[in-house]
Amino acid sequence: MPAPLLALAGRRGTWGAMAPKTRKQDPRSAELQSLGARIKKWRTTAGLTQAGLAERLDISVAYVSLIERGGRNPPITTVAAIARALGVTASLLVE
Repeated sequence: MPAPLLALAGRRGTWGAMAPKTRKQDPRSAELQSLGARIKKWRTTAGLTQAGLAERLDISVAYVSLIERGGRNPPITTVAAIARALGVTASLLVE
């Protein structure tokens, strides 16, 4: 067996034993989830799908989904654009 393969031969099965990486909890996560829930509430009230909102904003559906789940902290300009697209004030989304 070539030397590089010999070095790896004894490592079989170790990948499953590796501990999963843990992410630090973002201290803003509760606020971001709350913002996302309000955006979702107003989006559904407006009769829009995530795809419809994304199209109005020229952003991806995946990004809209992440915002609604609290997985992204959108800049204030994006929050303001979302509010305009939903026909509400930005203060309703961030209160």
